[in-house]
Amino acid sequence: MTIKFNPKIWPSTTSEKSGVISVGGCTLTSLAREFGTPAFILDEADFKSRAQEWKSALDKHFGTNAGTAYYAAKAFISKEIVHWVEQSGLGLDVCTGGELAVAKAARFPAERMELHGNNKSEVEIADAIDYRVGTIVVDSLQEIERVAKIAHNKGVVQKILLRLTPGVDAHTHEAISTAHEDVKFGFSIASGAAWDAVLATLKHESLSLRGFHAHIGSQIFVSDAFETSAGRLIDMLSKFKTQFGVELPELDLGGGYGIAYIDSDNPSDAQQILEKLSAAVAKECRKNNLSVPKISIEPGRAIVGPSMITLYEVGTTKEVVLEDGSKRWYISVDGGMSDNLRTALYDAEYSINLVNRSSSAPLRLARVVGKHCETGDIVINDVQLPSDIVPGDLLATPATGAYGRSMANNYNHMTRPPVISVMNQTARTIIRRENYADLLALEVEEHPRRISE
Repeated sequence: MTIKFNPKIWPSTTSEKSGVISVGGCTLTSLAREFGTPAFILDEADFKSRAQEWKSALDKHFGTNAGTAYYAAKAFISKEIVHWVEQSGLGLDVCTGGELAVAKAARFPAERMELHGNNKSEVEIADAIDYRVGTIVVDSLQEIERVAKIAHNKGVVQKILLRLTPGVDAHTHEAISTAHEDVKFGFSIASGAAWDAVLATLKHESLSLRGFHAHIGSQIFVSDAFETSAGRLIDMLSKFKTQFGVELPELDLGGGYGIAYIDSDNPSDAQQILEKLSAAVAKECRKNNLSVPKISIEPGRAIVGPSMITLYEVGTTKEVVLEDGSKRWYISVDGGMSDNLRTALYDAEYSINLVNRSSSAPLRLARVVGKHCETGDIVINDVQLPSDIVPGDLLATPATGAYGRSMANNYNHMTRPPVISVMNQTARTIIRRENYADLLALEVEEHPRRISE
């Protein structure tokens, strides 16, 4: 039998004919022939549609209280992506100088940007202030002083949010859970550190405290954790009003909205999430006798994740006899942990399909692995695939838009794959494939220099 693609997991323009899968009107066989493998294939129409869905949902459910839907650049950024984000009316959330550099190169409007990060350097902060980035989300007491000093020296009053840790169990993997107490991010509400940060901020005329921010984790399917987090931030707004007699005008409730990677995943969509969140915010504000503040969000994975697939070519297959006498079938592809590190990092699960032909062969339990010198270089741990897969066949993993290319690396001196945008039966490269010259370009032949105090 042939495994059919699951439309819940694949980009919206995906279609299938005689076992050959197409995205954006382009068959994956033709894309492999034209651009090589491994390659990231990005459905431009799907990306733009999802971006618009999140902005529309925020505007619909919060109305005049809708702030900014920031696209989280950490999921995946390039100049072309930045252009799409701007065209979709979204803001842009960056967390390093490198991400800011891409945004600047694409001339993204600074007032629609926010800068994150738990350890921003003075250079990064100065660069953001010089570019007139709208909001800096501050993460530590030292950073309050750092931002205040740089803004003062530049004669600027910088708008900031304080990142708070609301102490919420986000029901996700520990490595991507960020709202419990023992994490590197933010100021704890429970310990009193959050209020200390408020008082420290108010000492500086060069800082304009606009409100609070929280990000509770990633790949979260249930809305209750977001609602609990919002409630605790609103309690902080109430405490501020009680103490100072004014209401802070903004809350950023972060992102982390889950997507489907495997058949059993059933995430909520933008409308469902924001409908529940708006009701929870309104209820908590009424309880605390507060106006509903401007509410911002930060979808990243939820936009780009489902819009991209990774296309591989099979290199070898191998049957291994295990100690108990059972057999495991290994299928090796021409990528692996250099283009998808998430499986090795936190046991992320993905789907995979044979995409270049149909097959009537019986299914067989397989393990799809990469070509790196690591036993843990696994793309898919266990999956049923047609038993007649041979070298030269094409396999594709959907939902790799978030963190695939962003975490891509050069382990074993592998070159990072290209990103190919497809739409309306056309394809174009938006990030080219690295080559060996790129790897060697960092090598330097330099005479030793004496270093002294």
